[in-house]
Amino acid sequence: MAVIDLNSDVGESFGRWTLGDDAAMFASVSSANVACGFHAGDPSVIRSTCKKAAEAGVVIGAHVGYRDLAGFGRRFLDVDPMELADDVVYQIGALQALAATTGGSVQYVKPHGGLYNAIVRHTAQAQAVVEAVKSVDPNLPILGLPGSEVLRLADAAGLRGVSEAFADRAYNPDGTLVPRTQAGAVLHDPAEVAEHVLRMAIEQSVRTIDGSILKIRAESICVHGDSPGAVAMATAVKSALDDAGVSIGSFL
Repeated sequence: MAVIDLNSDVGESFGRWTLGDDAAMFASVSSANVACGFHAGDPSVIRSTCKKAAEAGVVIGAHVGYRDLAGFGRRFLDVDPMELADDVVYQIGALQALAATTGGSVQYVKPHGGLYNAIVRHTAQAQAVVEAVKSVDPNLPILGLPGSEVLRLADAAGLRGVSEAFADRAYNPDGTLVPRTQAGAVLHDPAEVAEHVLRMAIEQSVRTIDGSILKIRAESICVHGDSPGAVAMATAVKSALDDAGVSIGSFL
């Protein structure tokens, strides 16, 4: 039976402000990208999220990003590579400590938002992320977009790079994600999202924004936890994969 990892961005609440239903998402996914406090999340939210993930048997990953709470980490920041590396190390370390208090541990790293998109092409920042992860634990895989600089550099550094696709995002013909500022960039219909994922998991392809079909190989597929209707989309994806004989399990 085919197996695919489903991951979701979680732990993105902050203080009295709540975003997403993480516990409900854990019923459908196998990996949890836990915000580490720089783009979202606070210590109490992080620990609570790790506890829920551990209880649900969901693998914990560090969702590291730019130090940008106001912009939710979705803006590009022209950060000095050394400073960026230190920020990534700091975030992984914070999550490791809080996860340990719940009996969990950090198993991989996935950059968030603006940083994720930047290191598709930005060599200096991609290198900073790779060096940061390697300095903490060279056994931690890094999730990234297929063909990205960060995956190329991870491989060169002896780290495992894990190619990722997105269930609820539209693609450009070159394999990059359509910017969120552009109409149609985010998919909201559960049926459409499920079809999108089935094509990725079974046919290893994706229909791009212009209607063309692009071959894409993904070891993990992201279902965002902060989108409106996120739980319904995740449930639809899980059901469609089950019906197609594809099981959900960690890439580890």
